[in-house]
Amino acid sequence: MNASKPASGEWIDPDDAPEWTDEMFAHAEVSFGGVVVRPATGVLTKDGIRPIGRPPLGAAARQPVTMRLPPHVLAWFRATGPGWQRRVANVLEDYVATTEVARTAQNS
Repeated sequence: MNASKPASGEWIDPDDAPEWTDEMFAHAEVSFGGVVVRPATGVLTKDGIRPIGRPPLGAAARQPVTMRLPPHVLAWFRATGPGWQRRVANVLEDYVATTEVARTAQNS
């Protein structure tokens, strides 16, 4: 530890670590001499091992688009805080759903 830098965090005794299971070893990264021979196949969490990366989205994946919106509309949604893009999508989804219902009623 450098004298100019204070110790950060709380010391954790390595003997307090849990015992590794066969599953943990099966998913662990293997390296020899600093060269990765087999990359890890999951992330170790307190609940077990989960796959690495984002889950597959399938056909429901959102599409990135570029739109021109009136400044006051964009400002209003942005002022609602984080998640404003999802709220714009919700408004559009609601419009599509109500328009489809109206169209179906007209054609009946």
